[in-house]
Amino acid sequence: MKVGILGSGMVGQALGAGLAAHGHDVTLGTRDPSQDKVKAWVEATGHGVKAATFADAAASADLVFVATNWEGTQNALELAGKGNLAGKVVVDVTNPLKQGAAGPELALGFSDSGGEQVQRWLPDAKVVKAFNIVTAGTMISPKREEGVPDMLIAGNDAAAKAKVTEILTQLGWPTIDLGGIEASRLLEPLAMIWIRYALQNKVFSHAWKLLRK
Repeated sequence: MKVGILGSGMVGQALGAGLAAHGHDVTLGTRDPSQDKVKAWVEATGHGVKAATFADAAASADLVFVATNWEGTQNALELAGKGNLAGKVVVDVTNPLKQGAAGPELALGFSDSGGEQVQRWLPDAKVVKAFNIVTAGTMISPKREEGVPDMLIAGNDAAAKAKVTEILTQLGWPTIDLGGIEASRLLEPLAMIWIRYALQNKVFSHAWKLLRK
């Protein structure tokens, strides 16, 4: 599958490298494809990965991941172009974080979410919230010593969620569908719990599992 990654930070690079290793044709979208860190990533990753502008990465892809910092997300999507994303599955990996007095905190909540905002910014795309509840390395390698965690997803389009579930299964994730994109209001606070536990305990490898009787 042709995959575009919007964002060249830790999350974008981890997703891009992992998906390329699983046989996907990956283009990493960034504001400046010529920057040293991006060129180094392309060379180190191999598997035919490419770097391009946000617009070119979005236009060339069948499925697009949004892996930007929250404050840069709207601008990145504008640079990518609504027309380049129309009709496509867009996986929202972001968390709407801001820096508070005690550290990271949610900038949206209760009656809205980042996932819903991304869907509003891209009304003609099929947005699926996924991958936001764990750290970058775990997104690609979910298996832990204690077992395999679950990935929770949300989105309005059933076919889009099925496509994202296929990718999650390929990466080794069992998937739990929470329903419409408004369930991002639950997934983003779950990411905040992940962050709080990580910061307090200096542990960054944890993940979530739904235990059934």
